[in-house]
Amino acid sequence: MGLTQGDWDAAADALVSASTIGVVGHVRPDGDALGAMLGLVHAARAAGKNAVASFGEPFVLGNEFDYLDLSVLTPPGRFPGDLDLAVVCDTGVIDRLGSVGPKVEKASKLLVIDHHKSESDIGDITLIDPTAAATTQLVYQLLVRMGWPITRAVADALYTGIVTDSGRFMYSATTAEVHRIAAELIESGVEPAMIGQHLFESAPFGYFAVVSDVLGRAVLDKQAGLVWSVLTGDDVKNADVTWEATDGLIDLVRLAEEADTTLLLKEVEQGALKGSLRSRGAVDVAAVAGAFGGGGHRNAAGFSTKGTVEETVAKITELLS
Repeated sequence: MGLTQGDWDAAADALVSASTIGVVGHVRPDGDALGAMLGLVHAARAAGKNAVASFGEPFVLGNEFDYLDLSVLTPPGRFPGDLDLAVVCDTGVIDRLGSVGPKVEKASKLLVIDHHKSESDIGDITLIDPTAAATTQLVYQLLVRMGWPITRAVADALYTGIVTDSGRFMYSATTAEVHRIAAELIESGVEPAMIGQHLFESAPFGYFAVVSDVLGRAVLDKQAGLVWSVLTGDDVKNADVTWEATDGLIDLVRLAEEADTTLLLKEVEQGALKGSLRSRGAVDVAAVAGAFGGGGHRNAAGFSTKGTVEETVAKITELLS
């Protein structure tokens, strides 16, 4: 069931009637979560609202986002706890908000804007559409309905979310409407070549080393239709890069044409794994991630888990059989 006029009206009314607005995304925000936060806050400020954005620790972003206007971001420790309205972008799960979660729950009203099909466990008002290519798509449509300004800062942020979560306009949720929105953002001043270079064509030299490590230990399980690999903390340390700089590794591992499903496990700390899953379409990896308490989309999902690499791969292989 899609969004109704009542859904849009409720979200718009909450934003228009609020004087103080705080917008947050999930921890370790990707381009869509970050773009939704920044785009909404920049538009709110242009509309005369007192608005800030934040996300839980680690309060760090990759260098690829340096072209965005990050001036509206405030550290989680300074995020206000007495807001008229808190807006949660790109997730509806309180546990994914980290340290800003308790402050979000203190707001007089809570709005969730998301495009993941996993059920939201928070929100007085929800604007959730799993058919949307990105949360930033929903934010753009909401801003247009309200007549809030689409400034250059807003446009850059929203385009960032759309181009990243649509897989550079290649994923199945990329509709004609998504391209129309991208065109309208370009008309607002977005420079696709500049953004593309920052997001997809720039990396620290140390990234070459982690690419070598991850691709060098990749394993193809033809029976399960799975290709998987591991990135360790030592890999990151020895290459002198940040974890944020390694987010694109999954897209290299998934190139193996013999596998429908791709898994990249990151050993973020001893005994703690963060998994990224991708599918060419035959497997619903959101369901696989759900077995670990994670979620996402049919073709792209993620999860966090405790245990060994061997145990986690074995469980995923069993789920795929």
